[in-house]
Amino acid sequence: MALTIALTGGIGSGKSTLSRMLVGQGAGLIDTDALARELTAPGGAAIDAVRAQFGGEAIGSDGGLDRPLVRARAFSDARWRRRLEALLHPMIWQRAWQAAAELAATCAYVVFDVPLLAESGQRDRRFDRVLVIDCPVELQIERALRRGNLDRAEVDAIVAAQAGRSQRLALADDVVFNGTGMAALEARARRLHALYRDAASAHGGV
Repeated sequence: MALTIALTGGIGSGKSTLSRMLVGQGAGLIDTDALARELTAPGGAAIDAVRAQFGGEAIGSDGGLDRPLVRARAFSDARWRRRLEALLHPMIWQRAWQAAAELAATCAYVVFDVPLLAESGQRDRRFDRVLVIDCPVELQIERALRRGNLDRAEVDAIVAAQAGRSQRLALADDVVFNGTGMAALEARARRLHALYRDAASAHGGV
C-alpha cells in the first residue's frame, strides 16, 4: 500500500488548491466530497438508502440528492446531519480505500481530501500522516463567499458546524498556513512532496 496522507481543513482553507499542487507533482488523490457527490447523484448507489431513511423530501426533481435542501437541513440540525453521515460515510470510505489500492500501483503516496476529518473520527483509520491546511476564520469566510455559490448565512452556518482550528491542528503531523499568498503555498507544496516522496520510499511505496 502507498503512503497515505489525510488532507483536511475548514471551508475556504485551500484544500483543493493544495491537493492539485501535490497531484501535479505525482501524488494520487482521493476526493471524498467527489465520492459523496457520485453516490448521491441521480442513479447513485446511495439514493435508494437516502430515500428510505429520509423520505422523498431529500431527493430532488432530477432523482439525485436535493443538495441545497440537504445542506440547509444538515447545518441547522446536528442530529439529522449525523444520521446522514452515518448512512453515507461507510459507502464513501469503501469506495475511497478501493480507489487508493488502485492508485498505489502508480503513485508513491495517496492524498485523501477529507474536509471533515476532525468531525468524523477518521483519524482512527490510521493514515500514515495527517496534513492540515490552516488559515484565519475571517479569510476562510472571505474565500468561501468569493466562490459565489453560498451566501453569508450559509457560510457562517458551515463554519459553526465544522471543527475549530485548534481541533484540526491537534490532529496534524504536518501544517500548512495558507494566509500569505499562492507563491508561499506552492513552495510549501514542493517541500511536502519531497517529504512524502522520501517517506514513501522508506514505507515501501512506488
